Amino acid sequence: MFLKWTATLTACVLLFLMLPASADSADEKSQSAYSFSFTSLHGEDMPLAQYNDKVLLVVNTASRCGFTHQYDALQNLWEMYEAQGLVVIGVPSNDFGGQEPGSEQEIKKFCEANFGINFPMTEKTIVIGTNAHPFYRWISTVKGRPRWNFHKYLIGRDGQPVKAFPSSVEPLSETLTSSIEELL
Repeated sequence: MFLKWTATLTACVLLFLMLPASADSADEKSQSAYSFSFTSLHGEDMPLAQYNDKVLLVVNTASRCGFTHQYDALQNLWEMYEAQGLVVIGVPSNDFGGQEPGSEQEIKKFCEANFGINFPMTEKTIVIGTNAHPFYRWISTVKGRPRWNFHKYLIGRDGQPVKAFPSSVEPLSETLTSSIEELL
């Protein structure tokens, strides 16, 4: 019974993968990060176009995650490379394990008090699924969807995604910093 179910599931997945891409998918792939806008943690419009010609590191974050310590390294990364054109953008999300349950005010207070965060942050945002923010729906088609909190997308000065890094890649690791330095 299990083998029959596995074979059926495999066949369904293969059929899904063989479906042609929709026109929307093609349009999404031709966009750039600068096409999207968020709302900041302070409630203000935050169009990514304001960072045109900058290198972006977009990270979905959470305050109660085993990777929350990465906030400290993200702040250090921001301070090290901001003058050269890097913008770190934190995107708080409650999508993984309910690890960002707080309000925008609570998130802001937590980040400032515990990590001295002053890089741009968005309001709490859905990053996976059909209700995901349009930026995340777009980037997921190009570089895959986030699998957990502190997933990182590196975007070049042209607004195109260059690489994605899983949560386990520390912000100050050679892997990430060398990729940033190549783009700066």
